[in-house]
Amino acid sequence: MTKIDKRQIVQMILNQDLEKKDREEIIDMLVDNPIAIDIEKEEEKNLTFGEKLADKFAEKAGSWGFIFFFTLFLIIWIIMNWILKDKAIDPYPFILLNLLLSCLAAIQAPIIMMSQNREAKKDSLRNQNDYKTDLKSELILEDLHDKIEILIKNQKEIKKEIDNLKEKNK
Repeated sequence: MTKIDKRQIVQMILNQDLEKKDREEIIDMLVDNPIAIDIEKEEEKNLTFGEKLADKFAEKAGSWGFIFFFTLFLIIWIIMNWILKDKAIDPYPFILLNLLLSCLAAIQAPIIMMSQNREAKKDSLRNQNDYKTDLKSELILEDLHDKIEILIKNQKEIKKEIDNLKEKNK
């Protein structure tokens, strides 16, 4: 199958709501280049220090270990300050603890959101890669289908010639 035939097939596949620029880019990419890439490896190459740190922080802050540790910390804080009463660092109603929790939440939420935004971008890249791979697979299948049709046609012609030769030899 020639490049022009492939382009026509891809044009048929792409007759969707894509802008002309996007359509041409996908056609060229499908016809000329291998498209399967490992999104995880590609994304890891471009990570900044802050993004790596946000991912590590989100990984730890979103774990059962963190929940258990922090629950234990809260229980110890409350018990210590309840027992010490007048000598406590943060007596009941634990205003300092509330301040610490508010600060932790104020810092933790945007860091986790940064990590989630990056994950969403990776998901989008994965989806685009899957779409392109599916398009290329469809193109290859169409090419194989055309070749099989040619083989079947040739096989029928050969069979017809063999039958004609058998008829002549009788």
